[in-house]
Amino acid sequence: MSKSLDGYKVAVLAVDGFEQAELDEPKRALSEAGATVHVISEKAGTIQGFRHVDKGDAVAVDTTFDKASASDYDAVVLPGGVVNGDAIRVLPQAQAFVKAADAAHKPIAVICHGGWLPVSAGIIKGRTITSWPSLQDDIRNAGGTWVDKEVVEDGNLISSRKPDDIPAFNRTLIAQLSKRKAA
Repeated sequence: MSKSLDGYKVAVLAVDGFEQAELDEPKRALSEAGATVHVISEKAGTIQGFRHVDKGDAVAVDTTFDKASASDYDAVVLPGGVVNGDAIRVLPQAQAFVKAADAAHKPIAVICHGGWLPVSAGIIKGRTITSWPSLQDDIRNAGGTWVDKEVVEDGNLISSRKPDDIPAFNRTLIAQLSKRKAA
């Protein structure tokens, strides 16, 4: 496989309760494309994944919000999971990380319930995004336009609805990063 993202660093922001596939599969795809991927959370150690409502695997945390800076990364991935999405959206350090990445026009790739963090960070107004359908009211109330599509790219914001969309989500994120590297 081409190592088109050699030298790129991607932050995956998550806490306990993330949807397993929505963290693992983008992390694997980005790593295979040559990117360095760091899982960033509120606490050191490991965070617990879920496969919908069933307990999944724990994932090692590479660094914590208080030690990480969006300026050190080329992109941000926000996996879903109801518990993860609801818990991470209220963390001021997670909100600040997403705001800083958006202000720097870095790709922010969000899937499923991961959309709650950009809503709470205040970066959705005037943007088109998809998510798990239950987030559509939150997105509209935040001034965004919600659509039901496999993947949506609105500037630096990439979004998908659910685990079935991960292949398109990964392709779109890697393509956007590859274009930026070529520019």
